[in-house]
Amino acid sequence: MKNYTITVNGNVYEVTVEEGTGSAAAAPAAAPKAAPKAAPKAAPKAAAGAAGSVAVSAPMPGKILAVKASVGQAVKRGEVLLVLEAMKMENEIVAPQDGTVASINVAVGDSVEAGATIATLN
Repeated sequence: MKNYTITVNGNVYEVTVEEGTGSAAAAPAAAPKAAPKAAPKAAPKAAAGAAGSVAVSAPMPGKILAVKASVGQAVKRGEVLLVLEAMKMENEIVAPQDGTVASINVAVGDSVEAGATIATLN
């Protein structure tokens, strides 16, 4: 058996491959081992989003192009916090209410999924 570490879309998987006769039964055995490794990576991001009482979520999957606000900055409702690129369009993510930026959970270049907490406000 050989162990490999594989990174797919930023998720790290540890895979064990058995040397054998090439039967198809060996391939499905590797898939269940990879799935549990991805779940723990999602937990730290959720914990980081707990810094503020108001979560700002990504409305769609995309890539962060710019971070316009910083932690501790006072913002008004409608003020741009981040710029998210989705389907070749730049979307401004704005503050849902007046407050202070408690955390920015992403950096320029990060890919985010729809519903991911990308910032929090107090």
